[in-house]
Amino acid sequence: MTRKPVHLAVHDSFADWETGHTTAHLALAGYEVRTVAPTGAPVTSIGGLRVLPDLALDALRPEDSSLLILTGGTLWDEGDALAPFARTARAFLDARVPVAAICGATVGLAREGLLDDRAHTGAAPFHLAATGYAGTQRYVEADAVTDGGLVTAGPTEPVAFAREVFRLLGAYDERAIDAWYRLFHDSDAQAYAEFEKALAR
Repeated sequence: MTRKPVHLAVHDSFADWETGHTTAHLALAGYEVRTVAPTGAPVTSIGGLRVLPDLALDALRPEDSSLLILTGGTLWDEGDALAPFARTARAFLDARVPVAAICGATVGLAREGLLDDRAHTGAAPFHLAATGYAGTQRYVEADAVTDGGLVTAGPTEPVAFAREVFRLLGAYDERAIDAWYRLFHDSDAQAYAEFEKALAR
């Protein structure tokens, strides 16, 4: 089955560790992962990884994508430089193409008004409340939250974030996802064999 690519937002200071589980195991499930940046120029992550993006943000169209992943990073709290990513997230959701946002990216979605009417989580309630958004009553104390086509998670939950993305896209069946989560979240060594067995079904 041919799948549309997954698009990973990258920008200077992006939190490279937050989406590694997600992109690696989506690639193993058959998804092409393409990076998208504010321009076509290289960007550098918090960890010093230099990335040459596959495309610039203004070339990204929802109809060409399976999912937009928004990474965290310090720039989300330092002005409006990343606001175009949040506006693109709105276009994706309006087109019924999923979006997954972790850590500081949830701040950008809050500013864009995308969390006002959706259950969501993030780094902390006060972190999002500082944006002045209208969705404080929809904040959920959970490792990751999916509401419709939107996944949100805080910075300490990259494994739960990946789990929700896998479920949303149907990348793996529930038996495989459960084993995968226990392996990477709980360090359950027995779950590795269960995950491999589930993949072989």
